[in-house]
Amino acid sequence: MKQQFHIYYGWINVVMASLAMVATLPGRTHGLGLITKPLLVDLELSESAFAQINLWSCLLGAIFALPMGWLIDRIGVRLAGTSVVGLLSASVFQLTRVDNGTELFLCLTLIRGFGQSALSVVSMAMISKWFRRGLAPAMGVYAVLLTFGFVFSVLGMGWAIDRYGWREAWTLLGYWLLCLAPAVWLLVRNTPEESGVQADPEANETDGSNNSDQDHTDFTLKQALLTPAFWIVALATSAFNLVWSSITLFNEPILNELGFDQKAAVEMMAYLTGLGLISNIVAGKLASRQRIGVLLGIALLALTLALASFPSIRSAMQLRLYGAVMGFVGGIVTVVHFSVWGQFFGRAEIGRIQGFAQVLTVLASAIGPACVAWFADQRHSHMPAYYGFALLTLIAAIFSFLMPLPIHTAEARGKLG
Repeated sequence: MKQQFHIYYGWINVVMASLAMVATLPGRTHGLGLITKPLLVDLELSESAFAQINLWSCLLGAIFALPMGWLIDRIGVRLAGTSVVGLLSASVFQLTRVDNGTELFLCLTLIRGFGQSALSVVSMAMISKWFRRGLAPAMGVYAVLLTFGFVFSVLGMGWAIDRYGWREAWTLLGYWLLCLAPAVWLLVRNTPEESGVQADPEANETDGSNNSDQDHTDFTLKQALLTPAFWIVALATSAFNLVWSSITLFNEPILNELGFDQKAAVEMMAYLTGLGLISNIVAGKLASRQRIGVLLGIALLALTLALASFPSIRSAMQLRLYGAVMGFVGGIVTVVHFSVWGQFFGRAEIGRIQGFAQVLTVLASAIGPACVAWFADQRHSHMPAYYGFALLTLIAAIFSFLMPLPIHTAEARGKLG
């Protein structure tokens, strides 16, 4: 049934998608980091015990992305999003009632699963289902909204935790999620076709095309997995997530090792956020289908240089430069990761494809901090991990530069014929 909209409704989905991704805060490392210290004191848990709980809950939670991708393609992002936000809300409420490590593990597995994994896939699909030619700019706007959303949510939760305590603050977060669920149902739409409108009308007017889907072929999950492009992008962005989760979770102790205090750690995070915001906008303009490999390669090469030079940092100016580079790289990789699946593989099974890719990135996010902690225990220093990370991102950068565009089997047969 055709619906009349004064604006292209995909942009409403972009706003709702950003709110949905911000709602993953309780399942993300930087969100849980807000309550780690009071939680451990409350439950009388050691840091090593919590590290094990966090690792396994993250690994098990990653599996949630696989069935969620299938559900998105079957029932649509509207129902899937409403359900997942509701389940995440219930899991957050349950966390406020935990009394021991076992209960904490079960709750964190659900929160990681519904938040970091499932809801992340739903959020990205809300946009990928509505855009094709305009996907990169839409993801750039989405990334900018996310930056502001995460900053304000972290500041708000930090204030609430200081004022009321972690259990009460997390209860407020649960109520916010409970209110978000019906908003998703009321405002999100599954696809432009279901709403009786044409996909990407702005993009068509810009490039003079009469069909936004031309030059795009829908891949199945199996077909996507058979392309080198899928694995290069998935593993390259996973390598970035491995590094990013490590340096954000252990940001303060790592900087303390180099002689910097908490103020320097906060200042560096500000540079990460500010430059990330700028690069979100730039990457949204540049991340076309043909440029993604080069853009990703440049970002990872810059990341390699930053990681390799980090152990030698001694001055505040050097630390600011490092933070600026990391923020800029983070913004580019974020937009690439959000937009590449739809640009490369179409919309038909985008939920399944993004779900599979999300599993890889979540696994990397879990493994990274464990690697840093292992080096800290064995070598009494975080720095050896940086050299290993630099080698990993250098390899990922080389493969990104060499990445071929994915060719559908039907297109391949046409070329051979």
